[in-house]
Amino acid sequence: MIQINGPASFWLTALLFFIAIFGRYVLFSILFWWLFKVSMKDQFAHRAVQTRPRKPGQDRREIGWSVLTSLIFTAIALGVILAYQEGYTLIYTDLATHSTLWYPISILLVLFIHETYYYWLHRWMHRPGVYRWVHKTHHDSITTSPWTAFSFHPIESTLQAIVIPVLTFVLPLHISAVGILLLIMTFSSAINHLNTEIYPRDFDRHWLGRWLIGATHHGLHHSQFRFNFGLYFTFWDKWMKTESPDYHGLFEEKTQKAGKRIE
Repeated sequence: MIQINGPASFWLTALLFFIAIFGRYVLFSILFWWLFKVSMKDQFAHRAVQTRPRKPGQDRREIGWSVLTSLIFTAIALGVILAYQEGYTLIYTDLATHSTLWYPISILLVLFIHETYYYWLHRWMHRPGVYRWVHKTHHDSITTSPWTAFSFHPIESTLQAIVIPVLTFVLPLHISAVGILLLIMTFSSAINHLNTEIYPRDFDRHWLGRWLIGATHHGLHHSQFRFNFGLYFTFWDKWMKTESPDYHGLFEEKTQKAGKRIE
């Protein structure tokens, strides 16, 4: 675990964390863009969820907001490191500290808590008095791309970023489990904002796929606003009946083979 013991190490750590956080966002964005918009463009062109063009300068604006988001994530990460050094968190570095079984359970438990927190936060952010101040920045991107993944107003960035750090104070989490959770978050966000459905046909009705959010599911949220509030999983949308009635039909349409799409 990184040790901060003076101003020089503090600012060096801040710089390294910002490079890691913003770099991870850039890396995943470029990777998904290259795979599905360049390398396999012909195979996936018909799977675009939203067909309306992106706004002029949208990439630049999204990257600008993402820089601010990465700075906020960096500040919160530094706070966690300082708290860890003072013995306030339950982060551990020795796998033998807790049972082997706890490691996967802790990841699944955090994912469930994070999903629950985000679903209700997301619905709150769509309240008329809150939306324009907190969530509108993200929804300015109706036709999304991987660059949209970190494009948030600073208030929303802070609200999104605090949940996992808070959990490190109440749940024992191995440092590598925290890293895995952050990778899952970035990977999922890139897929959901890709605006290209990459999952196979009928995956929305598969025993596993029916619970996972992809580009079609989240793309409908960006265009319809009233449905599909989940982050990683669909279970809260299903339980609260906020899943879009158009989801399965659109997923089927987008996953048809080229030339056999439902009209």
